Amino acid sequence: MPGMMSGFDRFAGSVVAAMMLAPVAMARGDAAAVPTPPEIVAAARPAEWVNVASADLLVMDLAPDAAGRARRVVIQLAPAPFAQGWIANLRKLAAARWWDGLSVNRAQDNYVVQWGDPDSDTTAKAKALPAGLIDNGESAYLAPRFALPAEADQALSLGADAYAPDTRIVAGWPVGLDRDHAWLLHCYGMVGVGRDNPPDTGTGAELYAVIGQAPRQLDRNIALVGRVIEGIEVLSTLPRGTAALGFYASAGERVPITAIRIGSDVPGLPVYQMLATNSATFARYAAARANRRDRFFIAPAGGVDACNVPVPVRRAP
Repeated sequence: MPGMMSGFDRFAGSVVAAMMLAPVAMARGDAAAVPTPPEIVAAARPAEWVNVASADLLVMDLAPDAAGRARRVVIQLAPAPFAQGWIANLRKLAAARWWDGLSVNRAQDNYVVQWGDPDSDTTAKAKALPAGLIDNGESAYLAPRFALPAEADQALSLGADAYAPDTRIVAGWPVGLDRDHAWLLHCYGMVGVGRDNPPDTGTGAELYAVIGQAPRQLDRNIALVGRVIEGIEVLSTLPRGTAALGFYASAGERVPITAIRIGSDVPGLPVYQMLATNSATFARYAAARANRRDRFFIAPAGGVDACNVPVPVRRAP
């Protein structure tokens, strides 16, 4: 989309260009003075952090682990224009407390963890879904590019890759773009909607989180509805299922779900903040991710995959 560049955009672009085009070799003494990505983020100004509305969070509590420790996973729901029909379904399912008492049913190594109704494929046993869920079509996997926020035009392009002609971090989310469409990317921690073969697109009752190398071949084939912003280790360390596709072979292996709620319905939930991706600090952070020049690194990469620029999220101080 055509658009005028702001002063920040020119600055951000110059930061990235300078850091990615600078000579690879550098003296160890110089490297010692170069900040790491975490150090860059730690120095961000308070105004560069944006609160995440609790109403845009999905909070999943699993049964305590063997040592009695609580297990909570906090998911940030995707913003418009992405997957809004499915997200409306998630809100209805959470309000109906539909997931309570169900389970995590699948943990496939280097791929996904999936949860929902373990009996969903058996008509006689399947848990009835709430009324009024939206039946979304395959076209809704894509969003119209013109519907993106203005920041999309100004966001730093991370270039084409094997799966998209253009990739960017737009308003805090990893996005693939072509001339007319936009879609979210299957990066680590992203949450998607389980489905059967087409034309089924899933209701949102079955969800999964990516716990391995980004399975980008799923982009534009499945609805992505959010990302885990806290507690991904709860899912990524679960025992792997031994049945086909990592499903648990017996009911005793499944991890019970205590509750799933919208964040605004969870008492005492912390306020979460993400680093604004149109900020000067994020531009420096992204450049550093593309070309590590601090003391540990010998050969800066000279580029970065969109999934390797995770947007920093923190609990509000």
